[in-house]
Amino acid sequence: MESIEIVYISFSALITVFVILSGLAILMQIIIRVFPDKNIEEDLAPYSAIASVYSKLYPGTKITRIEEVK
Repeated sequence: MESIEIVYISFSALITVFVILSGLAILMQIIIRVFPDKNIEEDLAPYSAIASVYSKLYPGTKITRIEEVK
């Protein structure tokens, strides 16, 4: 009898977590749509990291342009 109760408790906990996480995901989407990010600036950290790695791999070269391959 106790094993059936454990299964029921586990199943109800799983459903509860799923409902809570779904609600939070919906709330996040609402917040993102209500308050969009207006200052979209490019982050220079990835570009500087790429340039420093390539300068160490290929010394004496100059990185002039980094493009995203689509």
